Amino acid sequence: MHAHQSIWVFGYGSLIWEPGFAFASRQIARLDGYKRSFCMRSIHHRGTVAQPGLVLALDEGQGACEGVAFEIPARIAEESLEYLRARELISAAYLEACAPVHLRDGRQVQAVTYVIDRAHDQYCAGLSLEDQAQIIAGAVGGRGPNSEYLFNTAAHLAELGLRDEQLDWLAARVRALRGQFPAR
Repeated sequence: MHAHQSIWVFGYGSLIWEPGFAFASRQIARLDGYKRSFCMRSIHHRGTVAQPGLVLALDEGQGACEGVAFEIPARIAEESLEYLRARELISAAYLEACAPVHLRDGRQVQAVTYVIDRAHDQYCAGLSLEDQAQIIAGAVGGRGPNSEYLFNTAAHLAELGLRDEQLDWLAARVRALRGQFPAR
């Protein structure tokens, strides 16, 4: 990375609705070869060691993930990356990657993103949607209820026109498990 260039960061979960850094622009973007999945146990932010929650991660595989690419100005790129690393690499279950993303305006840029380390013990792909809902409904971590993370992510994806059927199903199921019902 050159100090005189802006950088791009690809967000697919909480970064969409709570980036925590300043950005010059943001665009809908697509990352090929990965899918958004509740495949990481959260023992810090949305759960505890005793009762882990689940957070989204990019899991390598078929298909693509739509999210948001943020352009961070060169003058704050390094401090923004330091912030992201402190937030995202808290337990080493994520790996920092630089990958090509396709911006909605037709450009392709290299973006920093965080993908799951399949060898890490927090990796938990293959849980049924019902199992995911049961875990998310009950877990709470340092940044709040696991359900809040799910609800915010699903709502912001829908607002951007990036509906995720699995997240929508999970949000409805977790609301039912928690005795909450969506506002009409």
